[in-house]
Amino acid sequence: MYDPTQLRTFLAVTQTLSFTQAARRLGLRQSTVSQHVRRLEEATGRRLFTRDTHRVELTEDGEAMLGFARTILRAHERATAFFTGTRLRGRLRFGASEDFVLTRLPEILKSFRRDHPEVELELTVELSGTLHQQLKAGRLDLVLAKRRAGDTHGELVWQSTLTWIGAPGLRLDPDHPVPLIVFPPPGITRARALDVLEEHGRSWRIACTSGSLSGLIAAARAGLGVMAHTRGLIPPGLTPVPARAGLPDLGGVDFVLLHGRRPAAQEAADALAAAILAGGDQLHGPAASGT
Repeated sequence: MYDPTQLRTFLAVTQTLSFTQAARRLGLRQSTVSQHVRRLEEATGRRLFTRDTHRVELTEDGEAMLGFARTILRAHERATAFFTGTRLRGRLRFGASEDFVLTRLPEILKSFRRDHPEVELELTVELSGTLHQQLKAGRLDLVLAKRRAGDTHGELVWQSTLTWIGAPGLRLDPDHPVPLIVFPPPGITRARALDVLEEHGRSWRIACTSGSLSGLIAAARAGLGVMAHTRGLIPPGLTPVPARAGLPDLGGVDFVLLHGRRPAAQEAADALAAAILAGGDQLHGPAASGT
């Protein structure tokens, strides 16, 4: 009843909230993306998106379709692999940004390992900037990370915005430097925070540096300062800094998949990339308690 091609298009629009971006990701015309969504809506008899010239949003029925689409596509891919006799093998070196430590990425990886038990998956969790360096050096086969400002390469998984976060009730004195909680270089979020403050003439000081997201969260919860963070991934116990604090806007951020150049890992990397893209909406927030 539901065409897998249309479901993949639906997921791409869901994750990018843009028909244009979904078309670029899938290598399709925007009119084709619209056609796929329209036919899926005809098949369900429900409206899946509300959209105007500025925004695309899921309806309640669209939210319900998310889970069904992932389940249908996963079953379709497993059936295809079973009946074609294809079994992925070999070593796959996957790098994921620290941003995804507290999301449901482990669930996606667990499903991938169940579906491809003969793939030897090696996971590296690092700063996005470090992952870019390791990929370039040939030490990784697939990377899920932030895209550097101005970059256009990579397969878009999710677009969000950066925001300042801190402990509830934290107050910043406008006459004192902004106390920053940051990753060490070459952290992409760190660089953005410092650049934006410099551009707006706002003085700052480093209150805490840690290569671990858990370390930064602990410092922020203790009220040591503020940190720049992805709006859709705010850890429990922290909140956006109110606008009255006068901190400058940090702008948007893209999370992308980047492929390495090792031929032996290409098929496995493509399969994991497909699994991440299919479950990309699961990365838009912290994992549920107990998972």
